[in-house]
Amino acid sequence: MVRLREFEEHEREHLQNLPCPTYAATPLVPGVKVTQSRVAIVSTAGLHRRGDPPFGVGDTGYRIIPSDIDPNDLVMSHISTNFDRTGFQLDMNLVFPLDRLKELAANKQIESVATYHYSFMGATDPVNMEQEARIVASLLKDDKVDAVLLVPV
Repeated sequence: MVRLREFEEHEREHLQNLPCPTYAATPLVPGVKVTQSRVAIVSTAGLHRRGDPPFGVGDTGYRIIPSDIDPNDLVMSHISTNFDRTGFQLDMNLVFPLDRLKELAANKQIESVATYHYSFMGATDPVNMEQEARIVASLLKDDKVDAVLLVPV
C-alpha cells in the first residue's frame, strides 16, 4: 500500500483535499450475529471475470463475481498507476478474500457465503457511484446477504 508521504507533494495535497460526500440520512438496521450471517464481498479493486469488460477511467459500474469462480479467471483492471498488483497476483485473497470466507463458513464461524460478490473500480468519485451502489444493495438483499465485507483498495 502506498502511503501519503510517498506521493509527490501535488498528488498528496490533491488526495488530502478531496471532499467527502455527506448524506441526508444514514440508515441503521440491526444486524444478526456473525455466526448466523450470510456474507458477501464488495471490493474496489477493479476485479472482474476474464471476458467481462475491463474497468475504464471514471467507470461507475460494478462487476459480478460468483462464489465458485476459479482464481485463474479473476482479472484486475484497476486503472490506478499507483496500485501495486503484485499481492493480487500472488494471492487473490489480499483484495478479494473469498477463500477466507469459505473457511469461515466451513468452520461455522459464519452461516454461509453469498452466491455473488461485487467489485467496483475504486479510483472513481463515490458520489457518481450511488445509483450503481443502490442496485448492488438490492442484489445483495435478493441473495439474502446479512453482512458485507467491504474491501477498499
